[in-house]
Amino acid sequence: MSKQSKQTAISPCRADDYPEWYQQVIKASDLAERSSVRGCMVIKPWGYGLWENIMRVMDSLFKTTGVKNAYFPLFIPLSFLEKEAEHVEGFAKECAVVSHHRLEKGPEGNLVPAGPLTEPLIVRPTSETIIGDSFAKWITSYRDLPLLINQWANVVRWEMRTRIFLRTSEFLWQEGHTAHATREEAEERTRLMLDIYAQTAEEYLAMPVIKGHKTPSERFPGAVDTLSVEAMMQDYKALQSGTSHFLGQNFAKASQITYQTAAESEEYVWTTSWGSSTRLIGGVIMTHGDDNGIILPPKIAPSQVVLLPIIRKPKERDAVMHYTESLAQELKSINYHGHAIQVEIDNRDIGGARGWDWIKKGIPLRVEIGPRDIDAESVYIGRRDKDPKDRQSISRNQFVRELTTVLDDIQISLFERALALRKAHTQHIDDKRQFIDFFTPRNQEKPEIHGGFAYSHWCGAETCEAQIKNDLKVTIRCIPIEADQEKGTCIYCNQPSTQRVVYAKAY
Repeated sequence: MSKQSKQTAISPCRADDYPEWYQQVIKASDLAERSSVRGCMVIKPWGYGLWENIMRVMDSLFKTTGVKNAYFPLFIPLSFLEKEAEHVEGFAKECAVVSHHRLEKGPEGNLVPAGPLTEPLIVRPTSETIIGDSFAKWITSYRDLPLLINQWANVVRWEMRTRIFLRTSEFLWQEGHTAHATREEAEERTRLMLDIYAQTAEEYLAMPVIKGHKTPSERFPGAVDTLSVEAMMQDYKALQSGTSHFLGQNFAKASQITYQTAAESEEYVWTTSWGSSTRLIGGVIMTHGDDNGIILPPKIAPSQVVLLPIIRKPKERDAVMHYTESLAQELKSINYHGHAIQVEIDNRDIGGARGWDWIKKGIPLRVEIGPRDIDAESVYIGRRDKDPKDRQSISRNQFVRELTTVLDDIQISLFERALALRKAHTQHIDDKRQFIDFFTPRNQEKPEIHGGFAYSHWCGAETCEAQIKNDLKVTIRCIPIEADQEKGTCIYCNQPSTQRVVYAKAY
């Protein structure tokens, strides 16, 4: 029998089938849909509005640190990837390759590739090599440094198993690339950009994250060090929500990016790269969604308020719509964290389905306005972070006066709820048997359900790390930056360890 004890907008519910619940939330909230192109998605206006707001937040934070936007080609010559051996090996299985440049009619009248390219082109899986080619032309002197560039773009990674927003063959992202005169500057930039990802996640997406170093086996191909932010989803799995890479001089040497120092010697630059993607939307869904749909943090919601005029008789229409439109204009004049409040008016004649449509779409506040509300100079409001039945009537003036306070309260409540979930499903574990039990499915019919995050010791050996992954499908998500050094023994092989790491199953 289903665990779903009450009727909800999304079926199945999270407890019954979390992966299918996720897909149904995306469909019900009108965020995106599968494309006719294998593994790709169509992001619909409500979903793209969400992405635009995430972009706006990050773009502003990037620019405060001196980063400027540019754009680089979608196509990368195969020889560019081959310059950096570890890099090409890391992405080889995911590359989409263009080998011909035109079509013509074949013997049977069908279109066939015609002109083979002299050199195959890779549809960018990431842009270190093509951007390195430009950097090598732009940088000649120490006066050209640091060079701080970001691009908003699409990338293609030919995934075998896809899931909308989390892992698709094509997705949208930003990728930053910087060049520096010293190792210290590059390492500082790597950490700075990680802090921006953490700030975006926590302050805007209301998604608590852990900052840390990736293990050598989990680093970006060709990087000296990779930092990431890791968040816990409601099924207790981890979602990597942004990465920042210290590339050392590996890519500089591959692309011959050199500069003349003040002492007139020739040196290689030190580079970084960092990126986050539309996967963040999947993170918002799985962090805050419930069995009625997505719940959007107000700071990144495409709109914060929907006004629902209640018109039961034709003669009521003019008065109700005048009141509704007047209120909408008043709300749009309110500043919310540097931007005007975004308001929707939904006057569709579909009865109570309107309210449920907006509940599923996750809009922070629903406001009903009928003749009685007009007579009382009031509105009837419902918060998305509360039970749909939990609504209240308040005066129009109070609603307008307190709107930003209410939105901030929703934002804070979502973060605190997510943080409480992470705390409840995180354990410090020192016993191997307990560790194995923690990650063993509670229900064999639902192998995705497990304990959560485990802070346990690791000896540092890749063989031990690989054994845990093979046995339990558990990976080291990160070596926490803010954790203290602590002597202990490895959770799996009992060898000496100096620090706990975060273990989890992950997307």
